[in-house]
Amino acid sequence: MTRPFISLCPEITRADALNLMDWLEDECVTRYLSDSRHVSRFIEQVVGRVQLPILTHLFNQGGRFFMAYDRHDVPVGFVRLVKTGTNCEMVLVIGKRDNWGRKLGASTIREGMKLAFFDMRAEKLIAKIHADNARSLKAFEHCGFLLESQTPALQSFAMSSERYLRLLRENPADHATDIHITEIDKARLRSLLAFEQASEVFKLEHEIERAIVVDSHQVAQDVVTMNSRALVQLDDEEMEVALVYPEEADDRAGKLSVCSDIGTAILGYKEGDAFDWRMTNRTRHVRIGKVLYQPEAAGDFHL
Repeated sequence: MTRPFISLCPEITRADALNLMDWLEDECVTRYLSDSRHVSRFIEQVVGRVQLPILTHLFNQGGRFFMAYDRHDVPVGFVRLVKTGTNCEMVLVIGKRDNWGRKLGASTIREGMKLAFFDMRAEKLIAKIHADNARSLKAFEHCGFLLESQTPALQSFAMSSERYLRLLRENPADHATDIHITEIDKARLRSLLAFEQASEVFKLEHEIERAIVVDSHQVAQDVVTMNSRALVQLDDEEMEVALVYPEEADDRAGKLSVCSDIGTAILGYKEGDAFDWRMTNRTRHVRIGKVLYQPEAAGDFHL
């Protein structure tokens, strides 16, 4: 079974707030939420008093709030990340009971971990779960969280940044399709990341860390490496692109920075790979058609 696609969007609209109100009216959804009444009351006040189309700043008070979308850009839940010191706590809800049992929770947790560790730079991610909330307990355990403490009513699970990175490197395909990166490209990209803002390139950092590292002389010829040219299909649109470093980027010439949405998306994939990727404002279906030029295959190891 294909793993459900989930993306977390930081922009909260008025329509999102109305969806949240509907979800929180369901007692089955709010049964294990400790602050459900407070959240419902807050959303009602926002919707009733504020006539703005974008409400992001209101929802980010005291933490960061994200809407969870499926591959069709339909909202299915939300995630709240609250950082205190070096620790971060995650609260998530899958809003409709019709979506329960589809493994959306585990996919949402993985996206939350990506944000917590690569964007917010947390050292530990914590989830406090009601002891009777069997679905959530199973989802967090499946994602590698360890039980840290418990009471008869509450179980506290934790994931350290060290454990997260180890699991990411040891089981790269547990998060998505395998991707491959050369040792040289990884070293260069890590140097690049040292000078970039984490919030702008955290997805790229995640892809680099989960990639299977191979020798430049042994990488398959159909893999998109740095400075490769490839035919890429984006939804129904086919384009020829070159994957380059930021200083060489020229969108008009089809030279896409590895830090751009599409650039980060295609790094390390091979011919025939197809996957969904959240771009700036919507989810796109990406397919690698053909690698037209790869430096390693051509013997251009200096590139």
